[in-house]
Amino acid sequence: MKFGGHMPLWLLVAIQVVVSAASLVVEIVAGRMLAPYVGMSLYTWTAIIAVVLAGFSAGHWWGGRIAGRPEALRATGWTLIGAAVTTALAASLLRWIAGPVLAGVDHPVWAIVVLCGAVFFLPSLFAGVPAPVLAQIGVQTGRDSGKALGALFAAGAIGAIAGTLLAGFLFISWLGSALTLAVVTVTYLFSGLLCLGWARARQVPAGLASVLALGLAGWAVAAPSPCQVESDYFCIRTVDMSTDPTRPARMMVLDHLVHGTSARDAPQVMFTDHAAMLDGLSRIRATRPDYSSFHIGGGTYSIPRAIAERDGGPVTVAEIDPQVTRIAARDFWFDPGTAEILHMDARVALANRPDRYDVILGDAFTDIAVPAHLITHEFYQLVRMRLEPGGSYLMNVIDFEDRLQVLGAVVRTLQTVFPVVEVWTEAAAPAPGQRMVFVVVAGTERTALPGFRTRSPDPIRFAALSDAMVAGIAAADTLTLTDDFAPIARLMGPAD
Repeated sequence: MKFGGHMPLWLLVAIQVVVSAASLVVEIVAGRMLAPYVGMSLYTWTAIIAVVLAGFSAGHWWGGRIAGRPEALRATGWTLIGAAVTTALAASLLRWIAGPVLAGVDHPVWAIVVLCGAVFFLPSLFAGVPAPVLAQIGVQTGRDSGKALGALFAAGAIGAIAGTLLAGFLFISWLGSALTLAVVTVTYLFSGLLCLGWARARQVPAGLASVLALGLAGWAVAAPSPCQVESDYFCIRTVDMSTDPTRPARMMVLDHLVHGTSARDAPQVMFTDHAAMLDGLSRIRATRPDYSSFHIGGGTYSIPRAIAERDGGPVTVAEIDPQVTRIAARDFWFDPGTAEILHMDARVALANRPDRYDVILGDAFTDIAVPAHLITHEFYQLVRMRLEPGGSYLMNVIDFEDRLQVLGAVVRTLQTVFPVVEVWTEAAAPAPGQRMVFVVVAGTERTALPGFRTRSPDPIRFAALSDAMVAGIAAADTLTLTDDFAPIARLMGPAD
């Protein structure tokens, strides 16, 4: 290959494809990298997309400013070196600043935006520079400027598609976030050095910058990951909570949230209020001791494990992530042979299987990340179709004492499908503004008991809210959740 002069169009197109692909890989990886700190939600992805687009826009403007200058190709090479260095730094930078940013910014949504901007704006800025420069060079390479521009615009789109597919279907699953960013770093370095070589720029500074980028990438790969397992869906960790080494207890963390705790020697004890309510109410409302149950989400499989320990009825679990099931069996004493496990979305599982169940338990709520398709009128209609006569649907809801917008929307929506809707919570007065855990019960009959006592893990009493309180919560608004409109992220989001 001969350096100097104008780059041929095919090489310009190749560089544009590679840079566009690399930049989209970074965007997809950003979601996985932020998840252990702020979770995966509408807010997280909105911040990522906005920050990356802002970086691209600023980079395109910068590239347009230098595109007609004689040193444009050399400057582009250096911006790609900059993209390599800042991409290599991203994983380490996120670990260093996440704690201070989240502690220093009061509003959690703005904290996500600030954190995302601090880590991912510069890689996107530098990656946005080459497009207008390469387009200008392409126009100058021949007489058919329209053909050159069309080829380069198409190359950018093709690269973006390829980067998205590679990140989502290949790189993260097989390499993990840090190693994926190392691959992107090398890709940017190769592209930048190619541009600098073609521009006949001095190689020593570029070599030193390349060593820096590779060193930062290697540092990030070697550093401890916040994830013990990076699955296709979650960053998964098992945390030892044992106070006595001979009586182990462990906690499962998916992304940044605890999704369950189990003790080896206490399979009947639930360690969270919502699990204790779901387990206790399912037994109270069941029409027979060996009731069949369908569980939306597995987590630590604490309730299926407790049912198996009681020699209960058949259990079906829809857990979308096979790695969660594998870790539940490895670390949380769950025997997969005691349940039918469906590694698919719960709504898809219920829609595709005609089986009926005595109890369906929904554990979809986390904090501000809730699968909207599992809380709609249409989904509740499907749930009722899959219940045996006299069967019950139970789901956990998290809301704030002084708002109850989410609880009200869920209750109103369930009331469009079920004749009886109850709300259960701890039988104690909440503190002002307290974040509360509820279980909403829907069916055709009322629960036989007004309350019950269990362990969570300490002794605790749960009770149903009065009919008047439930009616007041439901009457506070008119919104019902549908497949067309379920603004759960807005309802659950932090108050201003």
